[in-house]
Amino acid sequence: MDRKEINMLGMEIVAYAGEARTKLLNAVKEAQKGNKEKSKSLIEEAKESLNKAHNVHAKALTDEARGELEEMGLIMIHGQDHLMTTILLSDIVEHLCNIYYEK
Repeated sequence: MDRKEINMLGMEIVAYAGEARTKLLNAVKEAQKGNKEKSKSLIEEAKESLNKAHNVHAKALTDEARGELEEMGLIMIHGQDHLMTTILLSDIVEHLCNIYYEK
């Protein structure tokens, strides 16, 4: 896989993780308003986006393990950063929303 293809994978991860991040933050807003079902639905949609990002990341890791990956650049590192922080955000949002659901 050449540098251009690696960059495209990085951008794909950024896009999926960004989509998940937006849905997670909207889930908190819905929970604050008392819209429990909408909030839960957004969290599930976010998880689907995170799974897509994770699958792209796993492909890159597999290709690297096979020796089929050239040097990674900042775009892939940026994508990995987005993925990591959004996974953490997902955990925090679920706990926060559960607090709102109990009110």
